[in-house]
Parts: sequence; C-alpha cells; structure tokens
Amino acid sequence: MSSDIDVSSGEVARDGGAQRPAEAPARTSDRGAATRGALLTAARDVFCASGFAQAAVTDIVAKAGASVGSLYHHFNGKADLYLTLFEDFQGRQQERTREAINAVREAGETDPMRQFIAGAGAYLNGCLDERDVARLFISGDGPPGFDRVMRQRLNKWARRNAALFHTPGGGVDEALVTVLTGAMAGAVSEISLMDDEDAARRHAEEIMGIVGTIRNPRTEQR
Repeated sequence: MSSDIDVSSGEVARDGGAQRPAEAPARTSDRGAATRGALLTAARDVFCASGFAQAAVTDIVAKAGASVGSLYHHFNGKADLYLTLFEDFQGRQQERTREAINAVREAGETDPMRQFIAGAGAYLNGCLDERDVARLFISGDGPPGFDRVMRQRLNKWARRNAALFHTPGGGVDEALVTVLTGAMAGAVSEISLMDDEDAARRHAEEIMGIVGTIRNPRTEQR
C-alpha cells in the first residue's frame, strides 16, 4: 500500500500531426495491446483457479485465444505474467489509497492517523473488491523469489507512509510506522484469505477501528 499521493500519473504521448501512412503501425500496436491484455486476463483466471505452480502456459494461451509464441513475444514466461499482474494490482491499490487520502485532506483532515486510516481502509477495500488476485498473492504460491518482491513492496509502502508521521522535532516516527506496517500486513493477509466476504468486510472495519486507537506515548503530545 502507498500513501504517496504526489506521484504523478503516467502520460500517453500523442502525435497531433500524424499522417495516414502512420496509421498501420498504430493498428498493429492496438492488436498487440489487445493480445497482451487477453493474455493477462487469461493468466489471472488460470492462476486464481489453479495456483501459480499448477498453471500451464498452454492453458493460458488457449484461454486467451493466442499462441505460445505471442505469449513469449509479450512476456518472458509464466513468472513474468504473474509479476505483471502483481504490479498492475499494486498500481490500482496505490490509486485507491491516493484518492482516499486526498479526499480526507480536501475535507480538512490534518490528523496523520486519520489520513492513514483513510488510505489503509481503501487498500483493504481493494483487497476485498479484488479478492481473487489478493488471495493469489497472499497464498504463497508464487514464482521463486516472489516473497522478496513482497517484502520490498512492504518496505516501500512503509517508507512512503512514514511521511505522514513526524516526531515533534521533525523526524520520522519509525517505531509507529513499524507497528502500523506490521498491523496492516497482517490485516491484508487475514481478510484476503477469508471465505465469507461479508465477514471479511466486518473484520476489516474492526481492524481499522483498533488501528485507529494506536498511539506512541514517546511522541504523542500530552
């Protein structure tokens, strides 16, 4: 999760002076993008149904209506598909978090904990809205080294959220950030693996209610 709300979104280059002979490559590019999207959608379905280890490239290309050659044209293999799905999911989660924090800030909220709760709640809701992929990435059935990727993502999330919490002297409250990061990592795991969606949503609300009561007596103003 990320509360880095100042990251600018990517821009798509446009060529306002394109002439008609340039349209053929554009159509080819569109077809390539469509094939890539179909492969990712198929990979998501196959991974969620079978897990990463049991998923077969042939099943993915058959579901996508593509060829093995086209898969290796767009991706390095099954692991690359998995990691791309993960990064796409994290991108959507970052946007959800950014929008939630922006919304409470625009409403006048200045308390860092309340801002954190807004962003964290949006992230948990994203896990519930996309429970299939959230569960896939939490399950432990990923390509070799994926656990390291998850740790790096968590560390990045912690560094960004650290910007919300400062000591009276202007430093970062590292202890509080560590506690909150650990709490949210556990929350994401728990709600993603729950079978009952309604129960998972109630659990998420209860978790956020408890997290909102956390204070650091070393830095809290009395």
